[in-house]
Amino acid sequence: MAKRPRPATQPKSESNIHPLYGTAPQGSWDPLGEEQRDQSYVKKVRPQSDNQRALLEALEERNLTIALGPAGTGKTYLAISAAVEALDEGRVGRIVLSRPAVEAGERLGFLPGDLQEKLAPYLRPLYDALSDRLGGKRLRSCLADGSIEIAPVAYMRGRTLNNAFIVIDEAQNCTYGQIKMLLTRLGWHSTMVLTGDPDQTDLLPGMSGLADIANRLSALSEVAVVQLTDRDIIRHPLVGAMLTVL
Repeated sequence: MAKRPRPATQPKSESNIHPLYGTAPQGSWDPLGEEQRDQSYVKKVRPQSDNQRALLEALEERNLTIALGPAGTGKTYLAISAAVEALDEGRVGRIVLSRPAVEAGERLGFLPGDLQEKLAPYLRPLYDALSDRLGGKRLRSCLADGSIEIAPVAYMRGRTLNNAFIVIDEAQNCTYGQIKMLLTRLGWHSTMVLTGDPDQTDLLPGMSGLADIANRLSALSEVAVVQLTDRDIIRHPLVGAMLTVL
């Protein structure tokens, strides 16, 4: 009986390589396909530019880092990846993620449900990044045992965050006073990173305090202020092109 011919194997190509995840396990990379499977296999994130490399080095070496840059430069994803890595290696005991609950130019009114359900739409980007790095099952476990905490900025006052990796996302939607309050939450054996784009604030003109805070803290050698540009954008190439003219 004749043997069936083996299917031809397709050579690997650059289309298989995702900017952050690396080589896809099989077939060409599909952004929709990434959402449909558990990605807990992603152990190490590779920087795709000098500025992203500088950001990862700052997160490893400094206790306070401010990452500024346009949308799509990987600020939040790299910060959360560094937080997960620190938790896995035992360098911190927990991850604390915070984000201001500010609408992007719209008023949605009162949202139904309890506090967690009301805040879920605002905190969804953080859940997405965590799920991408940990997988849904482990993320639910970490949220249940408190090793990962997600909280709005409004509930951070009065706390001292020791032995933690703190990520403040969308900091351009915080006022000067709010950012000052958040910075003073930093405790012993902790690392904090603020991410945001001063050019895309949803607050009234002059209310965002991120650019002012970054300018003032850049004078301190213990604080790293990393500026990413449109050349670091890892989304669709059209995003970088649009941001240069908008």
